[in-house]
Amino acid sequence: MELLVASAIGVLTAGGVYLILRLRAFPVILGLSLLTYAVNIFIFSSGGLAVNLPPILNKYAPDQAYTDPLPQALVLTAIVISFGMTALLVMVALGSFLEADTDAVDVPDQDGEDGEDGKRETSR
Repeated sequence: MELLVASAIGVLTAGGVYLILRLRAFPVILGLSLLTYAVNIFIFSSGGLAVNLPPILNKYAPDQAYTDPLPQALVLTAIVISFGMTALLVMVALGSFLEADTDAVDVPDQDGEDGEDGKRETSR
């Protein structure tokens, strides 16, 4: 089971990094989401992978094994935060797409020109 989880973390991280390196807004958002999933699985697996164990102590059965609830709480918090950040990034990218008619992320050169088509960047 650990090999499967480690492979999933690796695949999600590789896909996320690949998509982040694209110069388009929506693949970057998708890549950040994949990296978020990879980090969440990593944090979740840091508590130990256990099957069919309760996440709390039972005072009537103190010798019963339990899973660590702290990684689960951290992952739950991270899921909520990442959902909010993804919604914010989608709205910013959508606004940029509607204004510029493209989702390309252009990094201007040092002389103030855009990289691909040579247009000078205008400020508002």
